Amino acid sequence: MGILVLIALPLALRRRKKAGPLKREEYCRHLQGMGIEAALRERGSDEEKIGLSRSSGQRSEGIIELKDRNIDLVNVISIASQYGVQYFLDYLVKGSNIMEERVLKKTWMTKKKSPPLWGKAVAIEWKGDDSLAQSLNLDYSLEDKLLGTDENVFKGNIWIFPEPKHGCARIRTDCVLPSAATFEAISSIARHIKSW
Repeated sequence: MGILVLIALPLALRRRKKAGPLKREEYCRHLQGMGIEAALRERGSDEEKIGLSRSSGQRSEGIIELKDRNIDLVNVISIASQYGVQYFLDYLVKGSNIMEERVLKKTWMTKKKSPPLWGKAVAIEWKGDDSLAQSLNLDYSLEDKLLGTDENVFKGNIWIFPEPKHGCARIRTDCVLPSAATFEAISSIARHIKSW
């Protein structure tokens, strides 16, 4: 039994390491299949470092560049822990209005469910930075788009992290292949960030 574990463990770890680049390529093909002009960017760009900290086990699996969209880049992030590797998508939105002088706060989406614990999401509320949260809360078409998405798409929340040092903001979601409507919802959030 011990010999079997010694053989199987390195194989499992090797597969786990290969999953990141495959996720990036799969996501890029998915976007192209939806008619979005997307291309893989060469590894080693400075954008891969945005929002990552080495102490937390976060790592960029690579960047996908988007053309003619509110979202400029997509960074596929892996976070290793004792329970395995989790993947997230960081949608990077560049904006000239995200400056270091202005103090920007993290903003996040919360879902209101009916019944509260296990029910279906009936409303969405944004919290965090006052101006951005107010703008997102008043966009009822965005709320309709997010409520119309499959419950499995946004099991977690959507987080918006300002990165004034880099002149951009990150929209972080779970790593899932979005439908066209879901991608448009994320693009609407990016539009709000550009006018933030």
